[in-house]
Amino acid sequence: MTRARWRVPALAVAVILAAAVAFAVVSRPPASLPARPPSQRPALLLLTSLPLMFGEQFSLKGGSPALAALETRYRVVPISVTDDSDLAKGQILLMAHPLAQPPEDLVALDGWVRRGGRVMLLADPMLEWPSELPLGDPLRPPPMFMDTGLLAHWGLRLDAPDERGPARRELGETSIRTASPGALFGGCEIGHDRLVAHCAIGKGKATIVADADLLDVQHVDQGRTRNLDGLLRELAILERG
Repeated sequence: MTRARWRVPALAVAVILAAAVAFAVVSRPPASLPARPPSQRPALLLLTSLPLMFGEQFSLKGGSPALAALETRYRVVPISVTDDSDLAKGQILLMAHPLAQPPEDLVALDGWVRRGGRVMLLADPMLEWPSELPLGDPLRPPPMFMDTGLLAHWGLRLDAPDERGPARRELGETSIRTASPGALFGGCEIGHDRLVAHCAIGKGKATIVADADLLDVQHVDQGRTRNLDGLLRELAILERG
């Protein structure tokens, strides 16, 4: 009887310990991706309206923390439009809250992806990025993603948030901080919190993220690097495809 009475508690303790270990493994944040040697960094085309390459005053002090993180793993190549000549410069494209593209360049982008290109589009329906530029200034990022039919063509719908404010979301298997993120709906593989959609388009891939403020880590992520870790991990997923 004594042995029988001790077996159940011992088994219970073993189950509790196993569960605790499993929880610790699952809840532990993933480690940052290592930097690549310069010779192994693929070209990453960058099209953005955000002050990532330079500040709003075009200071020579260098780019943003987001740019510095990207340059640990990629050779960043800024482009201004998605025409055939610019897209031919690489096989991976990051569109971070871009300006509206003319119809002919959207056709070029769609064809580039269908031939095997990889694109990550940060499409923010309610941008909270602070700016000192007046409303209407052509250098000021637009207040919302200027969609001219691209998302619908890829089978997606982007909704603005019901309420403004900070929110936790998941990007690249990493918990990140966002500001007034949108929500994605449609036929692609969409994450449980509707921040990220993974779409197979012809021979290529498109990753759509319903927020761009996540790149403003100095304000949104309080100067930490979790958002940028998530961005790099999501780009790595896109590369592997």
